[in-house]
Amino acid sequence: MDNERNQQRFESVFSKKVRAGKRRTYFFDVRKTRGEDYYITLTESTRRFNGDGYERHKIFLYKEDFNRFMSGLEEAVNHVKTELMPDYDYDEYTRRQEEWEAKRAEENAAAAASSTESTDTNSSGDDEVVEEDDMSW
Repeated sequence: MDNERNQQRFESVFSKKVRAGKRRTYFFDVRKTRGEDYYITLTESTRRFNGDGYERHKIFLYKEDFNRFMSGLEEAVNHVKTELMPDYDYDEYTRRQEEWEAKRAEENAAAAASSTESTDTNSSGDDEVVEEDDMSW
């Protein structure tokens, strides 16, 4: 009953997952309170080096802080981009991610085509699963 009450109390109304390399993922979740109010949780989830689970760090961001938070974040990011590392290619990892996703889609399409062709000869169902750890960065 406590779990059901917590689900009602902190209902998730939107979620965005952002993968950031092999070990790190960010989650942006909009939650609704019983009082029909909204807040955002920012979660960084990092796979432990020993492979034993994940470490999670969470920030709760309330509506009265949205503008100041965004302003501070934008100012900090712009400072790094313009003052500290103006020559760095900030789109490098976006391109790498897009290339990896395209390669993975091609491999999945090829595997699906191969699987369709060999359905009569192989009914074991042993399909290879590509993990996000296979990313080349």
